[in-house]
Amino acid sequence: MRGGDERSGELFSYVDLEARVRRDHPLRRIRAIVNEALAALERDLAALYSPMGRPSIPPEKLLRAMLLQAFYSIRSERLLMERLEYDLLFRWFVGIGVDDAAWDHSVFSKNRDRLLEGDIAAKFLGAVLAQPKVKKLLSTDHFSVDGTLIEAWASIKSVKPKDGPSGGHGEPPAEGGGRNAEADFHGHKRSNDTHASTTDPDARLYRKGKGKEAKLCFMGHGLMENRHGLLVDACLTLADGHAERVAALHMIEPRAERPQAITLGADKAYDAEDFVNELRSMRVTPHVAQNTSGRSSAIDGRTTRHGGYAVSQRIRKRIEEAFGWIKVVAGQHKTRFRGRDRVGWAFTFAAAAYNLVRLPKLLAVPA
Repeated sequence: MRGGDERSGELFSYVDLEARVRRDHPLRRIRAIVNEALAALERDLAALYSPMGRPSIPPEKLLRAMLLQAFYSIRSERLLMERLEYDLLFRWFVGIGVDDAAWDHSVFSKNRDRLLEGDIAAKFLGAVLAQPKVKKLLSTDHFSVDGTLIEAWASIKSVKPKDGPSGGHGEPPAEGGGRNAEADFHGHKRSNDTHASTTDPDARLYRKGKGKEAKLCFMGHGLMENRHGLLVDACLTLADGHAERVAALHMIEPRAERPQAITLGADKAYDAEDFVNELRSMRVTPHVAQNTSGRSSAIDGRTTRHGGYAVSQRIRKRIEEAFGWIKVVAGQHKTRFRGRDRVGWAFTFAAAAYNLVRLPKLLAVPA
């Protein structure tokens, strides 16, 4: 018998969100890990709020909603709030009831900015990794490091001379009207020493390689443990030729303070004598790819003759999987924020989201 195409018009609806989410849904295990991490951050979150005044959006719900934004590649807060309005799975994960209204997107963004003050993204990443069931998955001896470019939320046309007004000497004349006027930059030299973006002064002109165009970028850095390929640290710096090696030393130094020597895998960009010597002074074995293009490598037979070197060189490439997810799925290929602090916060939070996506399957495998 064919069912009728009629809309039910019940006055009351009794919906149990817990019953609507299937028992084997991946978000169930992720939510349990997230809730445990947020409980560990209770004091840090409380310190960001005044004990007086009107209640704001709970930071725990803010962070859960932002995780969904990364998991499902939602490109704006407006679309996130729209999805939260009608999606029962989203409501269950965030922790709001069926009858509760979703927040206004501008209110959500304003409350989210408060989390920048406490460096919550880095603390959240650490709280996830510190859980005993997660900690036993991590290697404490072997790591890999790499960097990736994060395109700034600024047009190349916003790059102006530092010592002159907009459109001053040395800049091509703009043609046409409107906000996005035509401009011809051929034959005009620009560098980070003499020019800066008026839209995002923290962004830097950076050329990825010979024959590539210069773009306004930041540089994100990740430190990966080699056992399961989870990111154990992440940070963001200004884009320049030394940023990768400086960030690598900063991230590996706390893990080098132990009796046993550890290894650090990296690509050819890290094959510099000062970097390699600094690692060895910290009792870190530099498993860095040799760069012999017209010069001698800082990595010699003392390192390459060991079988572990080849293993590190093979495993280190897995960090590109993390960067690919962060940039494509979590939307960090071209950031939506301005300023180094805000862009860095979003990059580190996306690194934590990547780990959370990986953990359900890793935890399901018997030890």
